[in-house]
Amino acid sequence: MAPTITAERILLMLVTTVFILMTILFGFLLWFALPVFFSVGDSVFSLSWQPEQGQYGILPMVFGSTMVALLALILAFPIAIGITSFCLLERYKSVSLWIRRIVRMMAGIPTVVYGLAAVFLLVPLLRETFRYGSGYCLLATAVMVTLLILPVMVLVLDSHCRPLANQLHLTAISMGFTDVQTVLYLILPNATKAMATAALLGFSRAIGDTLLPLMLAGNAPQLTGNVLDSIRTLTAHIGLVIATENGSSTYNSLFAAGLFLLAISMTVTLLIRKIALSQSKTLAKDMS
Repeated sequence: MAPTITAERILLMLVTTVFILMTILFGFLLWFALPVFFSVGDSVFSLSWQPEQGQYGILPMVFGSTMVALLALILAFPIAIGITSFCLLERYKSVSLWIRRIVRMMAGIPTVVYGLAAVFLLVPLLRETFRYGSGYCLLATAVMVTLLILPVMVLVLDSHCRPLANQLHLTAISMGFTDVQTVLYLILPNATKAMATAALLGFSRAIGDTLLPLMLAGNAPQLTGNVLDSIRTLTAHIGLVIATENGSSTYNSLFAAGLFLLAISMTVTLLIRKIALSQSKTLAKDMS
């Protein structure tokens, strides 16, 4: 009994430590962000980033981060569902094994590799194809971020759908379903919460990435409706400013951007936890 109590205490200490560190981090950002809100006024929430004129609006960067994350999610979500569904087909079991290995390998590729490949391949392709701008744009960033978040989404969906496919195998056979019908009418309709979790994780991963937007987005703090225009994301903005400023109002405005990113991350985490809790309650209800 003693080892169990000791293990519980160690786990409690670890959880408490993480909670304290997260509280300190949030308080640190809040402490440095509040003076920016009060000293600069509403300019932090304006649409203009012109530090030389005393305008420190981060909304163009918020827009850029949101557009990159949403566009990447729109591109990656159907692809992730398609890959997961294909891997569930019994007739392609050997091929599915290699696809899963490739997806896991993609998850371990450094972000800079994607960025370098895009700089030498994708950016010139966009520039020569559309004859518009430099090629460093929202579309180039979103395409590469799609490759970045795709393995995460596929692995989340696969980890949920494969056990579900094993559970529904006999049911599908008794109903005379083919492999495709089993996936379309039995597995996917029962994997909606896993889809939501995969989408939230993909969105969080996309909006939090720094290197790809820094290398590919063009880093222009502007609002645009054209995917071929340059933009700047919050993460790239923090990386750019923190490398050139120190102690100025421009530097201090970064804490507002960091607080915003932390709030998004916490919101996504809470939503995922809520989905997981709801799923566990549903499973317990079904078992009872």
